[in-house]
Amino acid sequence: MDTIQIKDKHFTISIREKDIQKEVIRVANEINRDLADDQPLFLSVLNGSFMFTADLMKHITIPCEISFVKLASYEGTSSTGTIKEMIGVNEDIEGRTIVIVEDIVDTGFTMQHMLETLAKRNPKKVHIASLLVKPEKLQVDLDIEYVAMKIPNDFIVGYGLDYDGFGRNYPDIYTVVD
Repeated sequence: MDTIQIKDKHFTISIREKDIQKEVIRVANEINRDLADDQPLFLSVLNGSFMFTADLMKHITIPCEISFVKLASYEGTSSTGTIKEMIGVNEDIEGRTIVIVEDIVDTGFTMQHMLETLAKRNPKKVHIASLLVKPEKLQVDLDIEYVAMKIPNDFIVGYGLDYDGFGRNYPDIYTVVD
């Protein structure tokens, strides 16, 4: 499908699944190389990063653990500016290497909040792996070491990303055209 409709909006395909997978494998290989001696704890940010996390972890070959956190800052197509923590980190992360796995970083406020929260628990090092980054929308200084793709400031769905809860199930990424 080159175009889809979700609720009142139309979307057109912008990134094909095969291109996503190629970049996910590249990111996994970089993490395997860089963190081979660290036994990292991957923290997947739900709900949006579930597909990225699943595909990424299939290619992580180093000893590691995975856990999940749930934060929310979006309603509809725009950020609320308020970050709600729905499910937190239950593991002891003191002295551990952490890899936050995020679907998309746009303003960076959610990621900044998460980094500040994790820092209070004294991890050894925190790395960020994001499927997508919107450089022109970024409003905070973040060191995002593992970026699969940089995209323009458009609203997108698919591959875990949603519009009011819908559209996460598509294997491709679509951009709004309305």
